[in-house]
This record gives sequence, C-alpha cells and structure tokens, in this order.
Amino acid sequence: MVTPTRVPLQTLVLLCFVVHPSRPVCVDIPSETDAVLGKSMKLTCISCIKRDEIKSKTHVDWYYMPNKEKDAPPNKTHIYKYDVDSPVESDGPFKGRLEWNGSQDLQDVSIRIINVTYGDRGIYECVVHRQFEFDSFKPSVSLTKEIKLTVKAKATGDAAALYSEIMMYVLLVCLTFWLLVEMVYCYRKISKSDEQALDTANRSEREIMEANSDKKRPGEEPDRQTNKKIIESTLHQFVLT
Repeated sequence: MVTPTRVPLQTLVLLCFVVHPSRPVCVDIPSETDAVLGKSMKLTCISCIKRDEIKSKTHVDWYYMPNKEKDAPPNKTHIYKYDVDSPVESDGPFKGRLEWNGSQDLQDVSIRIINVTYGDRGIYECVVHRQFEFDSFKPSVSLTKEIKLTVKAKATGDAAALYSEIMMYVLLVCLTFWLLVEMVYCYRKISKSDEQALDTANRSEREIMEANSDKKRPGEEPDRQTNKKIIESTLHQFVLT
C-alpha cells in the first residue's frame, strides 16, 4: 500500500521521464512599417516550420523596390541573403547598413536597417525557400512577404496605446472614488450602530433605576449586582438582533 505522502514524489519522478523540454512557439506577426529618420528599423519576416524535427535547408533573399508607380515594371534590387548558415550583404545603397536579426532555427528571418534615411522608403520583399530532406524525396516550399516602409522625421505615438493609457487612469480614479465612498459608508454605519447600542444601554439603565426607585423600601439599597446583570443581558440581546 502506497502512503499518501509518497504519491507526489513518485508522480514528480514519473513526469521527469515523460515530459519533454518545451520548445519555443512560432507566432507569425506582421512587421512594423513606420521608421524614424536616423534610427534603426527591424523588417520582420517570420516563416514558421510546422514540423521542426524535419531537417531542412533554408535560403533567404531580401529585395528592395522603390515605390512603384501605376503600370510601371518593378525595379527590384537584391540587398541581402542568408545561405549556408551565414548572412551575406549585397552591394548597393544598403551596403554596411543591414544586419541579420533572425533566429537560430531560421523561423524568424528578419533583418534590421541601421541609420534609416528618406531614401529607404519603398517596398521590401522577403523570399524564404526551404528544401526538406527525406530519405526518398526532397520537397521544397517558398514564402514571399512584402513590407511597405515609410520614413518619418519624428516618432508618433500609437493611438491605441494612448487610448489604453487614458482608460487605465480613468479606471484608477473611479476605483479610488468608489473605495472612498465605501469607507465613508462603513464608518457611518459602524458609528450609528455604536450610538444605538449606547442609547439602548442608557435607556435600559434608566428604566432599571426607575423600577428600583419605585420598588425601593425605606432604608434599603438597590441591588446593584442585579442591575448589572440586567444591563448586560439587554446589551447581549441587542447585539444578537
């Protein structure tokens, strides 16, 4: 028979053998599109792998296109690539201003622009090519994402964040006012109860004294012990009610 105190220890030992180490969760989020002049800007490109236990070779290419006009052919320039486990920066206007900002498992293949200029406005294209390695065949998949980047002279506040902050302060003020009202209400209620108890005790004492004075015989002192018991009994009944 297993004692109850030994069950948690055995369960913990069993979990140590059964539970595998947790792996990071891949979440595909859109990239920021508003850059600030002179600051750095991350161009986010995420390509999640559903079966990360499968081996694969990943090749990433980044392209830049100026804001193209309507019905005009795209002028695409290759600016960055990741191949054979190493990032390579291409020659051109971005030379020396790009750095790898991706993850080791190559699910996040983002890059970062250093010292953003007005000339960096345009469309950035992220192309991810994966070739999976199986015993009999090697399938491949490709993913393309576009990021339209704008450059501003100064950072502008997020309207949603500002609205959330205002609502937070309003909620705090309302809660503080509600707590103050509750404290005043409780204080008045307790004070009123104390006053009622005191009035009841005084009234009972007066009634007892009047009754004793009516029944008092000449030369006989009232029974103080009896009066005290009557007062305590009256207070006890008031508290119970």
